[in-house]
Amino acid sequence: MEKHFFIAIVGLCLASGARAQVTAGADSGFGTFQTRCMTCHGKPNMERAPSPAALREFPPEKILDILNTSATHQAMNLTGDQKRRAAEAIGYRLVGSAVSGDAKTMPNRCATSSPMADPAAGPAWNGWGVDISNTRFQPAKAAGLTADQLPRLKLKWAFGFPGGASAYGQPTVVSGRVFVGADTGWVYSLDAASGCVYWSFMTKASMRNAITIAPVKGRGPVRYGAFFGDLKNNVYGLDAQNGQLLWTTKVDDNYTARVTGAPTVYDGRLYIGTAKWEANTARDLNYPCCTARGSVTSLDVNTGKPYWKHYVIEEEPKPTRKNSIGTQLYGPSGGSVWTAPTIDPKRGVIYVGSGEATSEPAADTSDSILALDIKTGKLVWHYQAFKDDAYILGCSGSTKTENCPDRVGPDYDFGNSPILKTLPNGKRLLIAGMKEGTIIAVDPDQKGALVWKVNVSSNPLSGIVWGGAADDQNVYYGLTGGGMAAVQLATGEKVWFSPLSAADGRNARSGNGAATSAIPGAAFVGGKDGILHAVSTKDGRNLWEFDTAREFPTVNRVAAHGGSMIAPGATVAGGMVFVGSGYGVFGDRPGNVLLALSVE
Repeated sequence: MEKHFFIAIVGLCLASGARAQVTAGADSGFGTFQTRCMTCHGKPNMERAPSPAALREFPPEKILDILNTSATHQAMNLTGDQKRRAAEAIGYRLVGSAVSGDAKTMPNRCATSSPMADPAAGPAWNGWGVDISNTRFQPAKAAGLTADQLPRLKLKWAFGFPGGASAYGQPTVVSGRVFVGADTGWVYSLDAASGCVYWSFMTKASMRNAITIAPVKGRGPVRYGAFFGDLKNNVYGLDAQNGQLLWTTKVDDNYTARVTGAPTVYDGRLYIGTAKWEANTARDLNYPCCTARGSVTSLDVNTGKPYWKHYVIEEEPKPTRKNSIGTQLYGPSGGSVWTAPTIDPKRGVIYVGSGEATSEPAADTSDSILALDIKTGKLVWHYQAFKDDAYILGCSGSTKTENCPDRVGPDYDFGNSPILKTLPNGKRLLIAGMKEGTIIAVDPDQKGALVWKVNVSSNPLSGIVWGGAADDQNVYYGLTGGGMAAVQLATGEKVWFSPLSAADGRNARSGNGAATSAIPGAAFVGGKDGILHAVSTKDGRNLWEFDTAREFPTVNRVAAHGGSMIAPGATVAGGMVFVGSGYGVFGDRPGNVLLALSVE
């Protein structure tokens, strides 16, 4: 009886409200969920309707089955595509991926699996930023590749993510292995030289961050762990050798929270942030906007046991007012932590950037760089780069509702990890970029005092999202409006701007906004058009480019193609370049391929 009631109530709720616009991409379906489902689910007077948090724990296949078998005629107002996308949005994973992505069914299984070498002993790009300072700069010895050799880079192998639509998990390379996650929820370990697959692991939701490999103690024969999070706020520790689960910990109970940034591991502890999707359609009057707060959690790498948790907005959200249809609204909220924390052993702190607020008044820790005590998680200092940025997507003109802030902010948050650099004269800087193109440098040894600020936007819609790379002289950022800019670390002076190739012209904010990666003499950045560029760090000249927006034969015989490259960056180690292609979010070109390139 409970099952039949559940089927009926889901069908009824999905049929309520105005028809939502469903767009292509991994993040679609949220509009349908909020405008249809949440007319019942989450309402205080609908106690028998499972809460959104409870729905989120179901796999997408079960949710889709319920929608497809419901006899409630209202549910038939949804198309099959709408049902599937709503199920994927609630279940946070692509329908059918649990079966299709298993490495056991792939023809390129590695014949043997010798014990992993020490990840710190050989060439590696471990985690998001290659080091705990998140410089995204690979030294010459580890890179095994020089700027002069780049014109000779050719495709060595390609691996297809079965059923994938967004290749947004940045590859990690250690011990001659590649570790990478997919939007399907599968995580893979591959041989770096050949692309053969060692193992796969199925998570509870899509996985879009880089994996960090670190030593493990007290787990019997396990020597190294693979650590990452998923979009249901689960953090995992696996045996990096064979993919066996060591532990899993849920780091946030808010059903709108999500882990997007990679974990950073230091001295036996793991540090990971949470963001939110709440602002995407929170203007809908059925939605109780807003309760999610960005956070950082510290876990034991051996057990997953939490040490501490710090919310970007320390004040807990409280009821504020009700809108005209009686939906309770909340605040303060927002302050997402989208990316990997940066570690400062000298000061004993970690640094994170925060996003915009979603309710007024905007907290003074939104759009900020935060320094947290590494042992306790307590706020040591913060630098707010932009005030009063309360933002909800779509709150403009005729689409603005009572849920929207009175003064809607511009959404100028920090979507990238702060870069910690020591200059040749010993002075240290913490550098980060904002969405409208402003780069700031603060002094980590003077409680975040501003050193310099510069705007490098190439046009009014051009800014910085995913992050830059820094060598000893400059910091390099790709811009969403197209091109790359170099800024001198010591002074903040703009050194050069390279326009690269134009984007496809449909979305000026998505030109070359992918995270930049660098080696001595060259910086890599992808584009919305699918082209991976390598430019000279001396003057911005284009040294090499590779078109990834096409079909590729794959080592696992999966039909695969590339697409937009506007999120994660390339990783370079041991003479090879690894990059995922395809970011099928918000209408961008989807793709499902991991590419490995080397010098002929």
